[in-house]
Amino acid sequence: MQKGKIGVSSDNLFPIIKKFLYSDHDIFLREIVSNAVDATQKLKTLSGRGETSVSTENAKVRISLDEDKKTITISDNGIGMTAEEIEKYINQIAFSGANEFLEKYESDANAIIGHFGLGFYSSFMISDKVEIVTKSYKEGAQAVKWECDGSPEYSIEDTEREEVGTDIIMYVNEDSKEFLNKARLSEILNKYCKFLPIPVVFGKETEWKDGKEVETENENQINDPNPAWTKAPVDLKDEDYSAFYRKLYPMGEDPLFHIHLNVDYPFNLTGILYFPRLKNSIEVQKNKIQLYSNQVFVTDSVEGIVPEFLTLLHGVIDSPDIPLNVSRSYLQSDSNVKKISSHITKKVADRLHQLFKDNREDFEKKWDDLKIFIEYGMLTDEKFAERAMNFFLFKNTDGKYFTFEEYEKLIKDNQTNKDNNLVYLYTSNLEEQYSFVQTAKDKGYDVLILDNVLATPLLNKLEQQHSDKRFVRVDSDVVENLIQKEEEKEELSWEEKEELSPVFQAVCPADNGVNYIVDFKNLGEGGQPIVITRNEFMRRMKDMGQLQGGGGMNMYGNLPDSLNLVVNTAHPLVQKVLESKDKKLGKAFETIKEDLTAKKLEKDSLEKAKEGKKEEEVPAADKEKLDDLQKAIAELEQQKREKLSDFGKKNKFTKQMVDLALLANGMLKGEALDKFVRRSVELIK
Repeated sequence: MQKGKIGVSSDNLFPIIKKFLYSDHDIFLREIVSNAVDATQKLKTLSGRGETSVSTENAKVRISLDEDKKTITISDNGIGMTAEEIEKYINQIAFSGANEFLEKYESDANAIIGHFGLGFYSSFMISDKVEIVTKSYKEGAQAVKWECDGSPEYSIEDTEREEVGTDIIMYVNEDSKEFLNKARLSEILNKYCKFLPIPVVFGKETEWKDGKEVETENENQINDPNPAWTKAPVDLKDEDYSAFYRKLYPMGEDPLFHIHLNVDYPFNLTGILYFPRLKNSIEVQKNKIQLYSNQVFVTDSVEGIVPEFLTLLHGVIDSPDIPLNVSRSYLQSDSNVKKISSHITKKVADRLHQLFKDNREDFEKKWDDLKIFIEYGMLTDEKFAERAMNFFLFKNTDGKYFTFEEYEKLIKDNQTNKDNNLVYLYTSNLEEQYSFVQTAKDKGYDVLILDNVLATPLLNKLEQQHSDKRFVRVDSDVVENLIQKEEEKEELSWEEKEELSPVFQAVCPADNGVNYIVDFKNLGEGGQPIVITRNEFMRRMKDMGQLQGGGGMNMYGNLPDSLNLVVNTAHPLVQKVLESKDKKLGKAFETIKEDLTAKKLEKDSLEKAKEGKKEEEVPAADKEKLDDLQKAIAELEQQKREKLSDFGKKNKFTKQMVDLALLANGMLKGEALDKFVRRSVELIK
């Protein structure tokens, strides 16, 4: 028996490997099984070249579990090793610079394993002892057994093994006994090994018999060595792609379509990406794309490795140029990964454009499912955004679809405002904003449907890119002001508006966290008596704040809603209220107004007398008089507001008109709705 020390002059190798347990503690199985697959593929290559007569016809990797002995064994009938090769590949870990690297990266076992091919040593993450029993394919080779207990010391001796190949026998430690469970091992194998290119077997197939699950004589192969992405697209039909998707996502809804990636220059890349049905929300499930390297599973956490918007896709990406055993931070900074990421973005954009050109009708049918993905890509990836302008579609309230260029031609003549800006009208909820949409359409305008969570940031982006275009929601103003053709003329003075505002402000809801700003416009006798609108800028800021959560815009997201209550001064009901106001408050108001006018004139006179004088030059009596006048004016103004408010509260038509406007916006509920119904009955008696 030969004894020795593993060729690394630092004792910190095994502690680092064991520390790796706490990041991806099940990774050991992938490493050992992958090594077994590599060894089997090497023997197949040699056999194909005629360099060995060893048969590879039934080549496979077998995993065995012995709960009594507390061992997990991975066996292959691959290339095997001689004693000299064990010395070279297992014992001599430290080649030039290895110790220095260990010291530098001792906190990142991922990087160590990736750089030095230490996959075998991941077995010590779960083992008290590891044995290698191996026999080389070379003619006359002696089988050998290597043994190590997790220290740098090992032993090696001759042994017997009938077939060419290698057994890795792991004696599982107390802390890792979870792996001495058949179901747990099956779970790990399914995660990491289900598409390895050599058959991998574990236990026996089972079937239901006499009401229970029993083992059959057939070996249980857990992997598909020839998954769809390894085949040429010409050899696959639509049903093959669908079947592979169901294999990846047994519970998933059928995807919209797929992209088959097959690149051999400037790097090797294969894979199949599927477009899921995203509907009207960002269902970011960042474990839906699986990353492989030569059919060996790398990760399903691809954020930061592929562009953010591609994390919405499902499927598989496989490239030998992707490092197998490295940390996510290393993957994110790897130049090959960045090139692959950029290429996939281009392929996705090209595929979407091709689908649009080849069958626009079918593309339009899929648009409502696709738009979230495309909008997300446009917001997060500039290169994709440029390409997406070729196939991005607007959908209007008539259910028709337009490219950006087509829609501009459609609305240019009728929806250009006085500042020569093209105004795109849209609704975010066709049902809730129906009356606004109809009013706009009655005026000859076209209205888009932009009804998902990404609409606001997308509109902001488009306006930044096109300074001569404006997106305006149909309920952001009265229809006359949505697309202003000329300067707006004020029909009421500020003083008149100030006098009328308290009448309607008094009956606005005060307990729903909404600020109401009362305004007055002539909307014609046929217009609604009161219209509630939402300021476009403030609403967008609020939407962005809510979308960003804890971001810098959050201050807007927390602001109360601010609504404009636009009173139609030309409507007969409003005229009736104004006439009633003058009739009931006329005399009292005249007295207050006369008093106010007199006091304001006196105040203006005193303030004029102060002009050009220093503060100390103004007589004390004048200062005192001025203070008294200001207080008196404030009190009179308050009296006026109180009388107007009191009138508004007592007038049934005032409250009825405000409630009608609230009802039209879906904002009248509960007790307020009940009172409105009762009042309506009284008014029509």
